[in-house]
Amino acid sequence: MTEMEFVRTCMSRYFMGNGLNVFPVLLQAPSGGHRGGRVTVQRLVKFMSHQYHQTDRMTTLVDFYGFQDRGARSCEQLEQDIGEQLPESKYDKRFVLPYVQVHEFEGLLFSNPDAFKCVGDGWNQQVHEQLMAVRKDFPSPEDINGGRQSVPSKRILSIFGPGNYSKVVHGPLIAEVIGIDAMRKACPRFNAWIEKIAAWGK
Repeated sequence: MTEMEFVRTCMSRYFMGNGLNVFPVLLQAPSGGHRGGRVTVQRLVKFMSHQYHQTDRMTTLVDFYGFQDRGARSCEQLEQDIGEQLPESKYDKRFVLPYVQVHEFEGLLFSNPDAFKCVGDGWNQQVHEQLMAVRKDFPSPEDINGGRQSVPSKRILSIFGPGNYSKVVHGPLIAEVIGIDAMRKACPRFNAWIEKIAAWGK
């Protein structure tokens, strides 16, 4: 849901100038409900095959840690596997762009820790210093990781304390304050994805 709101607000506005109408579609749960999570390559490919003919272009935004079947595969390997499992006879692969976000979406928010001030509740100098310390510990926001128990979102929740930070509410809001361009400068892999999407509008 966090990524869906990010696409709906930040990305759709950003690409409007490129002549692209960007809109999100949430991956359905196996039960048919509208919720993300519990992703597998097979499930994602099946969903994409249902959506493909309803749009001109298609990309994905799925957290690396969201894949239940990732095993020892990297983001790049997961993207490759998604592309290879799409039936060639049904797709023009120039217009399908599998993308897996390194570790998880919340890493992008560390492109500018000052933007967390918009959370309001729980914000103070100590929180700011802790967020800055996390950012300085890694070469880029995309590198922030340490296993499932120290992914970016759990670091944020721990720093702000119980009840102060909501991933779905605050994540997209912080992203909007930061802006796509600032994220692109700080996050090389994210930048490469945005460039490829922008090329569709040229």
